[in-house]
Amino acid sequence: MKTLSNFLNRIANWKSLLLFFGLYMVFAGIVLKNAENKITALAGKPVGVIDLTFGFNPQKTMMMVAEYGDEARSYYALTEMTTDMLYPVVYAFLFGIILAILYRGSSRSWVSTLPFVCLLFDYLENITIVILLTTFPQQSLFIATLCELLKLLKWLAFAAVILLILLGLISKATKRIKHA
Repeated sequence: MKTLSNFLNRIANWKSLLLFFGLYMVFAGIVLKNAENKITALAGKPVGVIDLTFGFNPQKTMMMVAEYGDEARSYYALTEMTTDMLYPVVYAFLFGIILAILYRGSSRSWVSTLPFVCLLFDYLENITIVILLTTFPQQSLFIATLCELLKLLKWLAFAAVILLILLGLISKATKRIKHA
């Protein structure tokens, strides 16, 4: 983790921040939105994607898998194994760079690595989603429960990242006001 933290501190500047922000916007606003729209079109109804659901409900996840239909399940699995393998790298670097900038020079500079914990949980969640999608009509309550647990851990890690960003911004603003 120290190596990753050092690397993030080395690359954390406005240029890398803007690059990863731009990539993030392309993925979140265009690529993944288009994928979700195609899944909805293939399913013939607005089922949504498992990745973006909140709460802990393995039965709902299994129901969603069943409601997709063969074409949507196939496309969703492909998206999880391609596009949704790149997106976590983009957001991990974006948030890691933000945290590195905010906490640079402090004893808490390690927090810049937390977005990579999100990435890890996201990858593991994606694996369980692909298993659920590709093994249908067999449904495993164990895999659906594991998927829900990983999704919950991903969202909790994201909440911690957002909280750390907010605290870092408040700290920077407070220091500027004191020095003004």
